Amino acid sequence: MNCRVIPVGSMATEQVRSVLASAGHAPSAHNSQPWRFRCTTRAIELYADLDRALPITDPDQQELLIACGAAVLNLRLAIRAQGRRYDLRLLPDPKNPNLLAALRPTGSHPITAAERSLAEAMTKRRTHRRPFASTPVPIAARNELRRAAEIEQAWLATLHGPQLSALQPLLRAAHRVQMSTPGFMAEWRHWVNQADALRDGPRGSDIGWRPEPTGIWVSRDVAGVAPGREPEPEPLTMVIGSSDDSRLSRLRAGQAMQRVLLAATAAGLAASFVTPLVEVPHTRADLRVILGGGVWPQAVLRLGYATPAPGAPHRPAASPAGANAGATLVNTGRTRLTTDCATIERAVQRASTGVKTRSGGPT
Repeated sequence: MNCRVIPVGSMATEQVRSVLASAGHAPSAHNSQPWRFRCTTRAIELYADLDRALPITDPDQQELLIACGAAVLNLRLAIRAQGRRYDLRLLPDPKNPNLLAALRPTGSHPITAAERSLAEAMTKRRTHRRPFASTPVPIAARNELRRAAEIEQAWLATLHGPQLSALQPLLRAAHRVQMSTPGFMAEWRHWVNQADALRDGPRGSDIGWRPEPTGIWVSRDVAGVAPGREPEPEPLTMVIGSSDDSRLSRLRAGQAMQRVLLAATAAGLAASFVTPLVEVPHTRADLRVILGGGVWPQAVLRLGYATPAPGAPHRPAASPAGANAGATLVNTGRTRLTTDCATIERAVQRASTGVKTRSGGPT
């Protein structure tokens, strides 16, 4: 596979390389980074990389699409950081469902201060693993996060009182289901080992957006307060939701999630994910009921103030000649990205027409 990064539109090779590197900082389950890019002379295309899907943890690719949506938002911001507009189309080719987005850089337009703040937060954002401080998140910051989700045509709800209390039994139920699912732990260990091969630093608790299944998440959220531990102050808990559960809505929810995370980072907040609630179908359905039944929960976030955490490793945008192309992000060939894993054939293949979502102006 040819892994050269080439000029796209009016962007030079090094500018394209910078844009792709920024996109690679998006969060993903197990830090699987389930996307791959293809550069043409006119556009940057983002594909679902099904060889990096999670058939046990994420059999219907809900989290894969959320992660790819987050990478799309990073692409948009990185192009704007180059002082350019862009034209974005989601699901542009119904005959190629793995092609999730195409971004075509267009004319020049200076980046706004708000966009720059989000773009600068891309490399600073971390998935937080430890207890949060007791300092509450101000109302103004909460409103800003809600507006960030709404910009991306998604919905952000803050859970209070009885809704928060109802999460604990759901978490316990989700944990029991996942721990009893054949292959679940093996899949998790596989991706931890994959991340170890990339990293040059600490391993374990900063892998992707899932805590270790037998680590802090269990002792803090499922089994109650472990002996010798102080109870953690309840952080701000928010849910990203969509009006339906289509592939398009999941991609939009992923962009909304990333915009919320970047806005939180820019405001000095840390965030963690409560993924089992949306990974186990019946607990996701129960969470939808808790939220009133009108929206589909796509991601559950906890936010608050905390000490900065180390970052997770990322695949390079391109590799030197002769290196393993599978470890890189870019495909400049004409081959459609597919997988020979039979288990991934359960992926959502709902037909969808191309949807144009952004054109011409700042994000």
